[in-house]
Amino acid sequence: MEDKYCLECGTRLMGRVDKKFCSDQCRNTYNNRLNKDETTYMRNVNHTLRKNRRILKDLTPEGKAKVKKQMLQSKGFDFKYFTHIYKTKEGKVYYFCYEHGYLPLENDYFALVVNKSI
Repeated sequence: MEDKYCLECGTRLMGRVDKKFCSDQCRNTYNNRLNKDETTYMRNVNHTLRKNRRILKDLTPEGKAKVKKQMLQSKGFDFKYFTHIYKTKEGKVYYFCYEHGYLPLENDYFALVVNKSI
């Protein structure tokens, strides 16, 4: 039988044949390292997306709202970052930060919505 070693610290493993880590600490450390943002760029993009979502969430306590572009900008909203786009049959294009979205309207207004089906 082949010896197995902890994926994090390299300690020889004893016990179950499918064991991968010698302790919960090694398992957590390994997974945290594996799942962390690899670059500063990724960290900054994720931070901006979370901030945009938080701003949209704060402005839509009832699930819908209409606000001026200046309101979003004053809170630090960055229009370059969104998670996905939804195009309606009528051709309207909604931009979403996770489940919170916005639709550009005339005169620098935006309709804010929440997609509750997510």
